[in-house]
Amino acid sequence: MSHLPADARTRVTLPQLHTWHHAGRKLVMVTAYDAATARIADAAGVDIILVGDSVGNVCLGFENTLPVSMAMMNHHLEAVARTQPSAFLMADMPYLSYHLGLEETVRNAGGFLQRGAQAVKLEGGAKRLPVIHALLDAEIPVMGHLGLTPQSVNPMGGFKVQGKQKADALHLLEDAQRLQDAGCFALLLEGIPADLAARVTETVEIPTIGIGAGPQCSGQVLVFHDVLGLLPGTSPKFVRRYIEGFQELRDALTAWAGDVRSGGFPDARESYTLPEAVRPVLTQWHP
Repeated sequence: MSHLPADARTRVTLPQLHTWHHAGRKLVMVTAYDAATARIADAAGVDIILVGDSVGNVCLGFENTLPVSMAMMNHHLEAVARTQPSAFLMADMPYLSYHLGLEETVRNAGGFLQRGAQAVKLEGGAKRLPVIHALLDAEIPVMGHLGLTPQSVNPMGGFKVQGKQKADALHLLEDAQRLQDAGCFALLLEGIPADLAARVTETVEIPTIGIGAGPQCSGQVLVFHDVLGLLPGTSPKFVRRYIEGFQELRDALTAWAGDVRSGGFPDARESYTLPEAVRPVLTQWHP
């Protein structure tokens, strides 16, 4: 793939994603939550930008994604959409945005599209079929999400790898087929054994996007801040940091603070001066 600058690329569309998938090209998806992260992601040439409800953990300080509201998601989606990325733009349906009735679900998802998203993602298997049908009837493309679904953290008993038992693996395979048949354009597979994800990928025609699901998926997604090491502490097993961003940015900010305290910042390079003709005014003026 040639990493063209964002302004040199045309907008990625859903048919384009499917064309790439059928041609065997791996799809690259990353999260973004504001204009700055969106511009960096788009300049890197990613295929899909996801405004994820992981904004709750990453940016808003919540323990999990459950407190994230539609208002929060709309706020962050609008910031990303204003950058007019070339990447395909998706938004996560947060907790309770698709659980309280089909009319409200369509209104919430439709609001995402009105704000610039091209598709939505929602968690859950076959029990979400009525919701998926309602969204597709409203011309709203849907990506499914199977495996470790963070909005189900309480019934799952924590963020644990899913599909390790025979019945669970078979259930996931069945769910993948049913979501495909319902019309989902892709599936996100999170936190499942690599061989199970490989089997799902073999048995569906739509793309699978993995996160903690091994290398055989049709593409991969990671959280922006995880790729760049912007969060302190250890990362999950499935994360590969490409830079220790937290440490490097901390060191840079520490150096700036030191320069301020020592009087080394700002100097003449960061300061403005009066024109020569105006300077006498300073000495002539008295309070």
